[in-house]
Amino acid sequence: MTETAKIVIVGAGSLRGKELNDVLTESPFAGADFQLMDDAEELGTLESVGDEVTFIRRIEPSSFERADFVFFAGDEALTKRHWADAHRAGASVVDMSGALEGQPGVLVRAPWVEDELGGNPEQVAPGLPPRRSGASGGPGLETAAVVPSHPVALTLALLLGRMAQAAPVRSAWATVLEPASQYGRTAMDELHQQTVKLLNFQDLPKLVYDTQVAFNTTPVFGESAQFSLAEAETRMRRHYALLAGARLPLAGIQAVHAPVFHGYGISLAVEMQHPVSLDQMEASLAGEHVDVSTADGDPPTNLSVAGQPEIQVRARPQGGHDPNGTQFWIWAGLDNLRIAALNALACAVELNRLRPHGKVQ
Repeated sequence: MTETAKIVIVGAGSLRGKELNDVLTESPFAGADFQLMDDAEELGTLESVGDEVTFIRRIEPSSFERADFVFFAGDEALTKRHWADAHRAGASVVDMSGALEGQPGVLVRAPWVEDELGGNPEQVAPGLPPRRSGASGGPGLETAAVVPSHPVALTLALLLGRMAQAAPVRSAWATVLEPASQYGRTAMDELHQQTVKLLNFQDLPKLVYDTQVAFNTTPVFGESAQFSLAEAETRMRRHYALLAGARLPLAGIQAVHAPVFHGYGISLAVEMQHPVSLDQMEASLAGEHVDVSTADGDPPTNLSVAGQPEIQVRARPQGGHDPNGTQFWIWAGLDNLRIAALNALACAVELNRLRPHGKVQ
């Protein structure tokens, strides 16, 4: 990446946009010309880009001229309004909102998983059309955009792929505790407001969730909620299926909203085809992007994963005492915003390899 490259972050004022900005300015793209853009509510907001301070600008059709990469980090509506202009300008489009998933020429990507497992499975999943891609199944010059995979799908694919080094995985079931920050600042604000109102014995605001989320866990939001936990769960399953192909076992996934602001917690139950020792399991899980906590160390928590670039995990036998068994509990924690931003960066690095040979179209 040269110093004259242009990178545009659309939705720069969102939680995803701010995290992405931090990650990019500490990456191989750090020397690029960054343009921060958003809708009317965020215009004029001061943001730092590395050591520089800049303003969030209005999005215009001309905003994407000579752009090398355009990251869409806002909501789906913002992406749908502007992505075609970025695509026509010849930029490589990375859609963190997920709005473009299912469109012709759009791939769901998790380069960490592909680096770990090798190869790229063809992305054909229930409800999605077949997608053209490069010869290896990865991005090609005809790729219109990439959608970084859901951080939960990435995590499960990475962990289950590594467990196979110890023994084949017979079954896997995950309960995912989802934080408010996954839905943006408005969701975090309502969780905060509900907490304060409850402590003061006042009526709860429910404009975002249409249900009580403070001091409560729930597998579903109210009928008038601005977001759908069921849709989030479906996206996790769909993205895992796309990453897994025929290389990884099926995984059951249930999402539950937890009354926390940041960080995913994942309780993963696995059954191996052959007995495995705890030492073998921990050794198979350890590696790049994953920090394994042993029984003597502190377990992963929402606090410990905040701002961390690694997925933190802890393993224990199902019974708690059998040193060589087939059933294990894996507890994983990850900073949802940081891992999503790092995956978007990895997608951009992958796309950048194509640029000397022609624009990604």
